Amino acid sequence: MQIGMIGLGRMGANIVRRLMKHGHAAVVFDQKAGAVNALATEGAAPSTGLADLAKKLEAPRVAWVMLPAGAPTEETVAQLATLLAAGDIVIDGGNTFYKDDIRRAAMLKARGIHYVDVGTSGGVWGLERGYCLMIGGEAEPVRRLDPIFAALAPGRGEIPRTPGRDGRDARVEQGYLHAGPCGAGHFVKMIHNGIEYGLMQAYAEGFEILKRANAPELAAAQRFDFDLADIAELWRRGSVVSSWLLDLTAAALAEDPDLDSFEGHVADSGEGRWTINAAIEEAVPATVLSAALYARFRSRQHPGFSDKVLSAMRKAFGGHVEPKKS
Repeated sequence: MQIGMIGLGRMGANIVRRLMKHGHAAVVFDQKAGAVNALATEGAAPSTGLADLAKKLEAPRVAWVMLPAGAPTEETVAQLATLLAAGDIVIDGGNTFYKDDIRRAAMLKARGIHYVDVGTSGGVWGLERGYCLMIGGEAEPVRRLDPIFAALAPGRGEIPRTPGRDGRDARVEQGYLHAGPCGAGHFVKMIHNGIEYGLMQAYAEGFEILKRANAPELAAAQRFDFDLADIAELWRRGSVVSSWLLDLTAAALAEDPDLDSFEGHVADSGEGRWTINAAIEEAVPATVLSAALYARFRSRQHPGFSDKVLSAMRKAFGGHVEPKKS
């Protein structure tokens, strides 16, 4: 297939690379000409703007928007609405608020243009590992895009099948899911990121407790000087708390045991807030996820070792750099 990619940041560029690796063609655009030129040397067709990108795509056209949520995505989708035609597809693969998806889908549908929202997880490792995709949209355009999703997804790999899944959607075992109508994909991704906050916070707090186990205010017989890198490595092997997040934490601690390269000023992408808002709307008590979000707010005032652990994880899986203090 051929696809237009708008936004060549940490994930957009690697999505293009993975698609081209699987034989798909790409037309690319980014505000930074250097990002466009870099992919052009790897085989992508460059474009100078949205109008040029639309002209270089063959009908029915597919344009994937991989930009920050909010104004950049909003303005780009609005422009595409004037450049594309009935039967074309706009994909939003960023971290968009699901209610914005529903509104944009209705706007594009009035023009006969399909809208598909794709919650995309995989961070900077997606090129190598593949991307877990949570998809929302009408059945026909999602079916049409299946070769794209299949190429981006990680595939079954060595993960054993879950018993009792016979007769269920086989795409899920490949790493992508058509979750429901427009907005459903980003809703699932929103909750995914909310859970991520909670998991990360649990690891971070646990490692800070281990680190402070030799605090001078403790009785001498109750002080322990633990090697956090070794504990993290141990837990990767056979423990019930093993995970990819723990793998990344173990690597960070092995390289920098005190995480001195981090200040612990932890940002939040917005999806944690949206998750809590959804919980409030549904009257669901989300105590752990709420506490994890507030812990990030606190980190910007009084960072501790647990916040350095969070920063290390965020950099490892998403390439996130600590924001400068205001």
